[in-house]
Amino acid sequence: MNFAVIKTGGKQYKVSPGQKIKIEKIDAEENKGVVFDEVLLIDDGKKVEVGQPLVKGAKVEGKILKQDRADKITIFKYKSKKRYQVKRGHRQPFSLVEITKIIS
Repeated sequence: MNFAVIKTGGKQYKVSPGQKIKIEKIDAEENKGVVFDEVLLIDDGKKVEVGQPLVKGAKVEGKILKQDRADKITIFKYKSKKRYQVKRGHRQPFSLVEITKIIS
């Protein structure tokens, strides 16, 4: 099993080549390459390399497939007996990235 753990957008993702992941929006164009420098762990099937906190010289390359926004969620605030209610909607932007290769 060949995989890595990367950190982007304040979150950690376990990725492997060929996998498609939704991450927090990256300011880049569609069909362009992107490099993730913050690699926390690499497993190539034979040995596991754990960073302290990052693995030195390791990178994960990917390709941005789509820049989009997620489905709308509804936020509803309500206080009983006070005639207070607020209804809002939100669509979180995201980037769909396909992982192309892991460089250790």
